[in-house]
Amino acid sequence: MQKQSKLILLSIVLTLVMILSACGGNNNKGASESTQPAAETGQASESQPAATEGGLDTSKEVKLKMIFVGPKPVDYDVVFTELNNKLKEKINATIEGEFLDWSDWAQKYPLKLAANEDFDLIYSANWAGYNDQALKGGFLELTEDMLSKYMPTTWKEMPAVSWGQAKVDGKLYMVPQNQGESVEKLILYREDLRKKYNLPAIDSPEAYANYLKAVAANEKGVIPFTPETGDWKLHNLDRVLLKQQSDWNMLDFDLPLGFKLTDEKGQIFNVYESQEFKDLIHYYKDLADNNAWSKNVLNSKNDHQQDFKEGKTASITHNMGTLGNLMALMRKENSPFEVALADITPNSKKSTAISTQNGTSVHATSKNPERALMFIDLMQTDKELHDLMMYGVSGVHYTPVGDDKFKATDASVNYTGFSNWSFNSPLNRGNEEFPQEAADMQLGWEAKVYHYPLETFVFNNTNVKSQVANVGNVMLRYAIPLEYGVIKDVDKALEDLNKQMKAAGIDDIQKEMQTQIDAFLAAQK
Repeated sequence: MQKQSKLILLSIVLTLVMILSACGGNNNKGASESTQPAAETGQASESQPAATEGGLDTSKEVKLKMIFVGPKPVDYDVVFTELNNKLKEKINATIEGEFLDWSDWAQKYPLKLAANEDFDLIYSANWAGYNDQALKGGFLELTEDMLSKYMPTTWKEMPAVSWGQAKVDGKLYMVPQNQGESVEKLILYREDLRKKYNLPAIDSPEAYANYLKAVAANEKGVIPFTPETGDWKLHNLDRVLLKQQSDWNMLDFDLPLGFKLTDEKGQIFNVYESQEFKDLIHYYKDLADNNAWSKNVLNSKNDHQQDFKEGKTASITHNMGTLGNLMALMRKENSPFEVALADITPNSKKSTAISTQNGTSVHATSKNPERALMFIDLMQTDKELHDLMMYGVSGVHYTPVGDDKFKATDASVNYTGFSNWSFNSPLNRGNEEFPQEAADMQLGWEAKVYHYPLETFVFNNTNVKSQVANVGNVMLRYAIPLEYGVIKDVDKALEDLNKQMKAAGIDDIQKEMQTQIDAFLAAQK
């Protein structure tokens, strides 16, 4: 009888809590205005996380599974065991990660969604086909009711513009990162080799070509440039030498359609038909003929960062954060190589990533979408859990320095290299040993960020899906070999490429994209 009375009392209390929560709690303005970051509000792991407030039922233990891109960290078991112990306490859930290695993630990622495999969460990003996968039904639509109920802290703290940028055809399928970042690409190279051969500063495409040729001619056993394995159809060097050099942008790096940043009308053009692209493939052909990259470049599965660390390659491309952290690691390990960063498009307009540069989506067939959202909320807003996911075990994989910095340890390399960036938030720590020259370059870029009319435009390819697929196949078959200079007659190959693009439906895609852009710009007036 006493037990029954307690149960009745508990039921009454829970009912009152839910009524009070409904009456006073959800005048949510997270969709229309930004609030203070978690670090300022004092919300962290000391108190019960918001994800378990409001009478949410977490009585049933749930095992979640998430798909990450990148290699499985060496110390995955160590970190995720501790992570799961804490998740169990907070939301009665555990998380298992599956990792798609960089060498084949681009092939496996869409297949996992198409096959409706059993998992709950997946890393998502604009460069990983987010829009396309959302429209194909791979991701669960996230409504305002779901977000405000199961991840209230993130819902409130995420700026409205970030939620807006993540919408596809007016619907949301991603919890985007809550921290901006640069999207500019630059070169990491062997400064000791530049000095050895008395080469000029690497500050232009021509100077970079001279460096690559000098290395090829003189450094036996060292490949001058190694591209990123599994790079996009328009790869990182294209981003430097087309996008940045010409002040262009592309809405989808799996389509050769671009626009000028300064064009307020947003006129789309076929990159493959431009003089700039024709000049670029001759530049690439000259480099290929001078052994600037491996003859096996189209089939290589080498880890370009590891090859650079080991002195097997003399230069690589990537973003500032990745290359700066690699520099810091090499210096910490007393690398015998002197390394430096090169911005070979120093006068280009600099831009920042939209929120969908990194994010997390719930699988459309997840059996536990509510707990999956609770998990994301904790990853973005709970300091203790965020640190674990992003940096590993404190005192083992990193040493915390204050509230916003960390120092790498010898074991840092055992927990890195995969897409935990989907949880970027104001709680991120900065590497205390991040190279000063990289930090200064980043500050210089941030001081002149260029905002353009189509910065938040998202292309919906629903009406041209088959043409998009056909164009992608043509790019792989005809454009990639051309870009790496493995075809003798460049001009004839370019002519063939454009004929194949026409047959695949590039004009239909361009027309559809332009129609959507015109409507988007008209709505902004």
